[in-house]
Amino acid sequence: MTILVIAEHDNKVLAPATLNTVAAAVKIGGDIHVLVAGQGAGAVAEAAAKIAGVAKVLVADNAAYAHQLPENVAPLVAELGKGYSHILAAATSNGKNILPRVAAVLDVDQISEIISVESADTFKRPIYAGNAIATVQSNAAVKVITVRATGFDPVAAEGGSASVEAVGAAHDAGISSFVGEELAKSDRPELTAAKIVVSGGRGMQNGDNFKHLYALADKLGAAVGASRAAVDAGFVPNDMQVGQTGKIVAPQLYIAVGISGAIQHLAGMKDSKVIVAINKDEEAPIFQVADYGLVADLFEAIPEMAALA
Repeated sequence: MTILVIAEHDNKVLAPATLNTVAAAVKIGGDIHVLVAGQGAGAVAEAAAKIAGVAKVLVADNAAYAHQLPENVAPLVAELGKGYSHILAAATSNGKNILPRVAAVLDVDQISEIISVESADTFKRPIYAGNAIATVQSNAAVKVITVRATGFDPVAAEGGSASVEAVGAAHDAGISSFVGEELAKSDRPELTAAKIVVSGGRGMQNGDNFKHLYALADKLGAAVGASRAAVDAGFVPNDMQVGQTGKIVAPQLYIAVGISGAIQHLAGMKDSKVIVAINKDEEAPIFQVADYGLVADLFEAIPEMAALA
């Protein structure tokens, strides 16, 4: 068996989720190849070649892949993927955008967001917002799979010595074009990679009140997240959303502030090692999954915690 892993990157840096995806590939077994599709992504290819367990890195360097538009990348992956037993990508926005198209072109089923590898053809994945775990077996000739990064410990980023091979194929579907992007800039850790996450919910009342969470996060070296209710209310941008329709996180410490604990939010953070809930409603569902709970007014508790941190 030979497995193709799609690298997650920004043409400059290899995203940590790639290491988790390679970890899933290692559990499947067989040779592992990593595809770096982008433009001017030489540094990413070099980093990919150093990943422990990777045998080969394929580099598709072309303007058509500069912004990794799924309409262009998917045909490339499908073309290369015919020669592989498995195609894996992290269950990020990119991975979930590209792989369904690949599965459609290859006329196979896709297995989404696996959290465990039982064998080369059998996997576990959460369903019903994580309230049940389905065991899925596939007999597809090419198994197309997205990997939930929080389900696998990352492999070592150093220690490998994979060969690097250029791929000449260039696919420009001509049906989409990159117009622009607005990137949130912050000195705080990236939400999905942070060891500590402080999240606020509807109880924050407005966006200005998130300043209390920012102050605490800065003291703890934490990232700041939010529930869907807070995002939908316009308190914070949607790139801060944690939950079933947001980002999946599993930090060492998750502090939920003013979050009731709706099932959709729990699906995105319940794998956190330690969960602390702060809510003035002692009946809030969040306390059922919390390791530590504090029934208090968050506008008093959070400033006090920040002062002590």
